[in-house]
Amino acid sequence: MRAVDIIQKKRDGEALTKAEIDYFIKGYTDDDIPDYQAAAWAMAVLLKGMTPEETTFLTLAMAESGDTLDLSGVVDIAVDKHSSGGVGDKTSIAVVPMVRSCGLPVGKMSGRGLGFSGGTLDKLESVPGFRTNLSKDEFLAQLGSLGAVLTGQSVDLAPADGKLYALRDVTATVQSIPLIASSIMSKKIAAGAQAIVLDVKVGNGAFMETLEEARELAKLMVSIGELSGRDVTAVLSDMNQPLGIAVGNVLEMKEAIQTLKGEGPADFLEHCLEIASHMLVLGKRASLKEQARQMAQDSIESGQGFEYLRKLVEAQGGDVSFVDNPEKMEEAPLKAVVEAQETGYVAEVHARKVGETAIILGAGRQQKGESIDLAVGIMVKVKVADKVDRGQPLFVIHARDEETMTEARQRLLDAVKIVPQPVDPLPLFYGLIE
Repeated sequence: MRAVDIIQKKRDGEALTKAEIDYFIKGYTDDDIPDYQAAAWAMAVLLKGMTPEETTFLTLAMAESGDTLDLSGVVDIAVDKHSSGGVGDKTSIAVVPMVRSCGLPVGKMSGRGLGFSGGTLDKLESVPGFRTNLSKDEFLAQLGSLGAVLTGQSVDLAPADGKLYALRDVTATVQSIPLIASSIMSKKIAAGAQAIVLDVKVGNGAFMETLEEARELAKLMVSIGELSGRDVTAVLSDMNQPLGIAVGNVLEMKEAIQTLKGEGPADFLEHCLEIASHMLVLGKRASLKEQARQMAQDSIESGQGFEYLRKLVEAQGGDVSFVDNPEKMEEAPLKAVVEAQETGYVAEVHARKVGETAIILGAGRQQKGESIDLAVGIMVKVKVADKVDRGQPLFVIHARDEETMTEARQRLLDAVKIVPQPVDPLPLFYGLIE
């Protein structure tokens, strides 16, 4: 069997066998197949697609490329959640401690920024000392003692996905539905969670721009979960405008903290309550969604959610004083307000353009392995349907230098559309796949 034959077969639109997929994934994991062949194969998958059977084979091959965890000896049930990627999506940082404070253990492995979409690990590293590279044994020990873990993918868990994840980011193959589904589900299966809530984003700031694509991805992942013996629910959520206000690593970490203190933006709070509710029901801590939502709301009002964030940061080596006093986090040296050029109603705050602008500022990666600037980013001051007056702030740019700030300003003006007539607000959610 040769890698080039497998690439050619997929390029020609043929279905790969389990043996071929196993061979290719093992070869790439073991460095016998180089990056350039894996990149060619990923592009072929993007262009020609995969059958559900192929995608399941790929998911299992990646999950089995390293160790797999069995959490049943540590907790009675662990629930994981995963987002398919978006702009301003700092949900895990708020939801994990919320859900844990309601008595449900959460063992979560997160990723770094991918394309224009920010990464949870990068945001967590806004807290000095926070460790995102826990070993398998550390993961299990912390899940058992604290009941909450937020870490990066262990090199021992689904290592094939770890390599492919980084490669997709820089080869324009992020948007492939089979690659997204297998990437997400291989991590979930390897990490051992018995129940999984998937937050599948829809819109111009998501990898799935249409509701049809998002439903296809959600159904595929729920199907993979079912075949693997997991309880999976997928929530379809809007990403046609940034979630919350903050876009950028330090800025988003601060917003997650504010939300746990009951001071976060209304749309982000609602999003967190929705995701937490489904996790609590799937994790059998609540029988009805309404009860689960009240539990999640109570975790904020009582301060228990915030307290569990403190415990989580402390357990993973972070300086908890930065959680207690977020103003200690690094700030970008330059700030600039982008003002409305006309009076009217906001018809669009293009999430992808905002996310791409954050990358220009340095908040994301343009090349594999590139370092990022944690302090830079954008504060989004308006939502679709808001009425604005000429001169009113639309964005606040947090920049490192004048050059990127000037470019960001022009890009952000292009990201907003203001019209004379009122428009309807965007929905937060589009449905549920169970």
